[in-house]
Amino acid sequence: MKVSLSWLKDYVSIDMTVAELSDALTMAGLEVETVIDRYAYLETVVVGQVIEVNPHPDADRLKLCRVDNGKGVIQVVCGAPNVEPGMKAPLAQVGTRLPNGIVLEKTTIRGEVSKGMLCSEIELELGLDGSGVMDLGKNHKPGIPLKTALNLFETTFEIGLTPNRPDCLSMMGVAREIAALQGSRMTSPEVRLPDAYGNIDDLTSVTIEAPDHCPRYAARLVDNITVAPSPFWLQDRLRSVGVRPINNLVDVTNFVMLETGQPLHAFDFDQLSGHRIVVRTATAGEPFTTLDQKKRKLSDQNLMICDGEKPVAVGGVMGGLNSEIEETTTRVLLESACFDPISIRKTSKTLGLNTDASHRFERGVDPDGTLFALDRAAGMMARLGQGRLVAGTIDEDFRTSPPPTLTLSVSATNRLLGTDLDGNRMASLLNSIDFDAKPDGEDGLVVLVPSFRVDVTRPRDLMEEVARLSGYNQIPTTFPALPAQGTIPAQMMTFGNRVRDILVGFGFFETINYSFISAESCDRLLLESDDKRRRHLTLLNPISEEQSVMRTTLVPGMLETTQRNISRQQNNLRLFEIGNIFLPQRDDILPLEKEMLVGLWTGLNQKIAWHTKEKPCNFFDAKGTVEGLAQALSLTGLAFKAMPDDQCRYTRVGHTAQIFNDEQLLGLVGEMDPAVLNNYNIKQPVFLFELDLEAISQLAGDTVTMVPVPRFPSTARDITVIVDKEVEAGRLLETVDRFGEALVANMHLFDVFVGEPVPEGKKSVSFRVIYQASDRTLEDDTVNRIHQDLTHRLVAAFGAALPT
Repeated sequence: MKVSLSWLKDYVSIDMTVAELSDALTMAGLEVETVIDRYAYLETVVVGQVIEVNPHPDADRLKLCRVDNGKGVIQVVCGAPNVEPGMKAPLAQVGTRLPNGIVLEKTTIRGEVSKGMLCSEIELELGLDGSGVMDLGKNHKPGIPLKTALNLFETTFEIGLTPNRPDCLSMMGVAREIAALQGSRMTSPEVRLPDAYGNIDDLTSVTIEAPDHCPRYAARLVDNITVAPSPFWLQDRLRSVGVRPINNLVDVTNFVMLETGQPLHAFDFDQLSGHRIVVRTATAGEPFTTLDQKKRKLSDQNLMICDGEKPVAVGGVMGGLNSEIEETTTRVLLESACFDPISIRKTSKTLGLNTDASHRFERGVDPDGTLFALDRAAGMMARLGQGRLVAGTIDEDFRTSPPPTLTLSVSATNRLLGTDLDGNRMASLLNSIDFDAKPDGEDGLVVLVPSFRVDVTRPRDLMEEVARLSGYNQIPTTFPALPAQGTIPAQMMTFGNRVRDILVGFGFFETINYSFISAESCDRLLLESDDKRRRHLTLLNPISEEQSVMRTTLVPGMLETTQRNISRQQNNLRLFEIGNIFLPQRDDILPLEKEMLVGLWTGLNQKIAWHTKEKPCNFFDAKGTVEGLAQALSLTGLAFKAMPDDQCRYTRVGHTAQIFNDEQLLGLVGEMDPAVLNNYNIKQPVFLFELDLEAISQLAGDTVTMVPVPRFPSTARDITVIVDKEVEAGRLLETVDRFGEALVANMHLFDVFVGEPVPEGKKSVSFRVIYQASDRTLEDDTVNRIHQDLTHRLVAAFGAALPT
């Protein structure tokens, strides 16, 4: 909302400086976002004295003027008929941006250089005279800024209003606030109606068929009117707040709207069929062309202002092309109405039309201010258009409830605000903005809310008014009484942070995705039709189709994040997310929320350096991450088993392992199925692990046990066995571990080989066993005997063979 300081002074005397006023309004809840010098565009316009005038050698109507700009004499090509030597006129220098948006440049006109422009009143928006150069008289020194010479200093405030303050979408509303801040009173503008003739009821009528959409509609009639440009004072007022003047009739409706906050509309009365108004809702699919010359299809929820045959305006939003004011208009029907805010909001959104009128109506206008604004505009229109006012007013009023009367507790107000104000002070504050507050017992006030404050409906709204009028900065600073003892964070929150720290240490980056995904995500993941993850909770009011259901897995969000990064040339990614999934249960209970962890690795397995070669990540990098996480969490007994082919949904068959602790399934790790990656437009291998974080939290250790560094050396022996290809190498290590040999300190796999000379259907598996005793150095005979026994037991357990 733009407000002009000089315009505000028509309603209230302002004693504060611009800075003080800006700060006071902001602290009262009317945030001043910017303070604008209205005449800033005149910074490069100076007083120029014409020294010499000569005919243009190549143009009869142009003249070559030598002009003193205070720093020297320049040549200006000018076509004004009144320019003459000795004349002082506004000189717009090179770089000046004129009000019409043109930026002056040094130019050549018919072969002659022009380094500026001698301006008329209308070109600088300082008057209506465009017949010649503006004559500044003889008293100004060449070169001084035009703003200084003519004392042109006017401040405009840009105020950011919250939606609950429609009363301040007007000059009078802001002036009322300023008056309250200064302890003065606002002066309302005078309504002057000329002598009227006849009776409006004999010429027109208004019928409201949709009173729930339009509770009040008033109209007046002016005839014998002349459409012409507005006087300069009216044009100047509109320009001061950024509104373009059009003609005297339209300008009056805009002026009164900006002054009072009540939108008005002027109809060409002779264009109204039947010379009457009908307020109704549209028929679904009904066409209508608005003033912006766009054809629109209406819905049955759109409120329309109609004549005897057809729609002529979208109620509260925009007029129609078929009834606009034209140069030939002689009779005007002036509308002032009160529309339902919800109805206007829906219409504005549906049609994609946001106008000054809809902006005010959808927030709520003063229902009691309808006639004041109507009379104010009708009187001005009759005077400026030299027309005659038809006697009488049509006022169809379907309102049933009066302005609310509220009871305010003084003690409750002080308790909520942390203030110590008495009832008289609160009443004085409320009365300063035209509330009617009176004492009610020792601890109460009875407050009659003015009609223009449509946002005040409950005692807490009054408390807010008391707070802002007394000054937010006057409320003493207090601190809540908090117990010294802090609360212990939730176990899963602490555990989740622990997991985050570990994965970040492994070089992973955390991502946070929406809990909402597309209903098509399960199709992209190639889930079976009976997969329980296809049972989604559907949102009643989704943000978009891509976020229409609650997620049952974190994988879709992770793949979308991966695709988004790869599309921005970030091809090497290590990402993880910790978040809830939502598994529906019965319809009458909330879904089961389970906290999960998903990690993803794609691209290279390490950053490129001068001493390393590019190596893509693989399954074992992802598996190693899970093993490292388990080790850091003191989680023992982790086992990886090949996932059966028929259970691989979005991961690649033969390249996926299930993760167990004893018989408890904790998750999976594997390579993503290329078909799934293609559904997400990812064209490089991706490896993923998915873990049940809640289950892992129950198995993870809370403490780390210190083990002394062995005093005696270890010794290693290798075992190589030939087994069926289907036998997992991990099972061999688990079997040796179950043999329970006390001297086996560690073991690890170091080779798997398939091919000649290993028989078909078989593979060679080699792993190293570390032997160590805590109390002595082991002798080779002892180690060899134990190692040979382990080897034979392993061969027997798997029907394996030893290499020959």
